Amino acid sequence: MNDSAEHAMTGPESRRDHGRLPEWHSGDLPEPLPLTGGNILRTIGPGAILLAGSIGGGEWIVGPLMAVKYGTAILWVATVAILLQMIFNLEAIRYTMYTGEPILTGIMRLNPGSKFWGAVYVLAGIAQLATPALALGAANVLFAAAAHREPVAADNGSLMWISCAVLAVAVGILLSGKSVERTLEAFSWTMIVVIFTFLLVVNILFVPAAVWWTTALGFVIPHRLPDAMDILLLGVFAATAGSGGLGNLVISNWVRDKGIGMGAWIGSIGGAFSSGKTDLAGVGRIFPPTAENLRRWSVWWKYCLFDQTALWAFGCVLGMFLNVNLALAIVPENAEISGYSIGAFQARYMAEKLWPGFWALCLLNGFWILFKTQLANMDCLTRVVADIGWAGWPSVRRWSASRVYAGLLLLFTTWSIVSLTLGETALSLFKVLGAVACPVLAVGAFQILRVNTRFLPPPIRPPLWRRTALVLCGIGYSVVSIASLLSLFADG
Repeated sequence: MNDSAEHAMTGPESRRDHGRLPEWHSGDLPEPLPLTGGNILRTIGPGAILLAGSIGGGEWIVGPLMAVKYGTAILWVATVAILLQMIFNLEAIRYTMYTGEPILTGIMRLNPGSKFWGAVYVLAGIAQLATPALALGAANVLFAAAAHREPVAADNGSLMWISCAVLAVAVGILLSGKSVERTLEAFSWTMIVVIFTFLLVVNILFVPAAVWWTTALGFVIPHRLPDAMDILLLGVFAATAGSGGLGNLVISNWVRDKGIGMGAWIGSIGGAFSSGKTDLAGVGRIFPPTAENLRRWSVWWKYCLFDQTALWAFGCVLGMFLNVNLALAIVPENAEISGYSIGAFQARYMAEKLWPGFWALCLLNGFWILFKTQLANMDCLTRVVADIGWAGWPSVRRWSASRVYAGLLLLFTTWSIVSLTLGETALSLFKVLGAVACPVLAVGAFQILRVNTRFLPPPIRPPLWRRTALVLCGIGYSVVSIASLLSLFADG
């Protein structure tokens, strides 16, 4: 909806604290669909995008790598990380449901101001997601399928060109739909069904019951961390077991574009190649906490709980479990896995130990996992920067939101191609992604707590236990961030 179609608050509400950005417009919270099974499937969806993007990094790559290297004693870290990130996600969504704005816009309302926090998160996003780690992982898989062997250092040139092709296809998909969020959601649901069907069938048919039991215990019983472990890799594991930092923040952007809560009044980012046109408001819209609006709020909130608990969090735990369970059954303990084998090593062991036909099937599954994660990462970075510019720099609104998105997407894709020429492996690039993710989660948790207790009215502020969980999230990821930084200095 255009800003001109909205009305600003008047009276006492116009003096509400709105921070360092313009005050919100106002209106009633839209009526949600009745809470039924069919309507749950129609309404949820952002969690599917986030889940499909989560499976590629933490679940397919880092989780199995950590389990093979350190055993099941490390797996409880994934359980804690996913639970903390689930609270983080829901509290980011809480702000968006009330204002229609992404949580990063709420953070930009905090001191010292929108320009400062906008620049911080643009730089963090570029540092975390501008390197195409998952595109290179997908290239590893495609190369292995074509060459019938895993790639080595001498194959860098071929891997770079395949990665470029992967990026080009991803750009085409992101620019094609009327709503980028709807395009990603449809693609994500399909990938979730395909990927989990493959993993469930393989685990049920080929993994012994004893391995299932050992893996399950690792997820629920805390153990002392192994000695002499790779602290940086631990940080990557703790971040990417869920959605890895920036992805946790961008869930609120997808919630807005889906039209959940007050997001229904704001609009969405459309694809540049689509024939339809969508508008995106520059300022959010809030509702008075009347009895009727609070009744509607409780229904919207239940939809979001389904999206983030039953879909995203459960999917992350199940995806991590199935991938780790399979790896523990087929990969020898302490097996050396090179950076060039990332994304493809599972296929080798499945073909050797189970059935030669699994070489192609596993590579196909691995490609879809890694490609969908790269697709989500590209949208995540582009969407965050586009929305930051849209909210913090009004001059950006001279262009349509879809054109701003398309221009930034092409710019970041160009940088991704340039970064491929550095000759790094998928694993080394993925460590960069994880190293930035932990500080984003640490700082973001405290900022979300401040935003939701400062700008939201008392009836919809988070309860004490959720505030405590955000503090624990912030402290936990701060400790991991500091440990990773010290590890880098020690290695240097």
